[in-house]
Amino acid sequence: MDAGHDFTATPVLAGRLVRLEPLTPEHAPDVLAAADDDEVFRWLPFVRPRTLAEAETLVSRYLDGPTVPWVQVDAAAGDVIGMTTFYDVDAAMRTVAIGWTWLARRAWRTGVNTEAKLLLMRRAFDDLGCVRVVWHTDIRNERSQAAIARLGAQREGVMRKHKLRPDGSWRDTVTFSMLDDEWPAARAALEARLGR
Repeated sequence: MDAGHDFTATPVLAGRLVRLEPLTPEHAPDVLAAADDDEVFRWLPFVRPRTLAEAETLVSRYLDGPTVPWVQVDAAAGDVIGMTTFYDVDAAMRTVAIGWTWLARRAWRTGVNTEAKLLLMRRAFDDLGCVRVVWHTDIRNERSQAAIARLGAQREGVMRKHKLRPDGSWRDTVTFSMLDDEWPAARAALEARLGR
């Protein structure tokens, strides 16, 4: 199967602000450096790595888990500023979820997240021929829900007591999706926003 239709491939996805590169074990020190703020990890299903060993464990979790992982690299500076993945990948049903995403605090509100999502959606819809892309987020994470909605995704509903949070409390998960016939308008809107 060529990389164009291999749902597990991680080609470099390059934009003006951010470049998504295949995650490797060698990225652990850079991941640790980028993981510099507790708030970044507040709603994630894992805690912020504070040592190189913890960063190595986190990178292994991404690489060994059911994810297709990339590091997010600042296109201008060349340093790692976060991680993101495809997960819940189903090539037969032509669907992926985008998530396990985090960005260094300094990259917030810079356009990096929007461009990274645009790159991932181009990969999903244009390269892989997906008919559906999904996002999941903690019901308490209103910032994430707003960001997903701004992409043009539709809120589908809430899965109650869906997962355990690291603190042991139950998480209700909000599900969003975008369909292939919604993608052209969303792509145009995102490209226009990034072009401003």
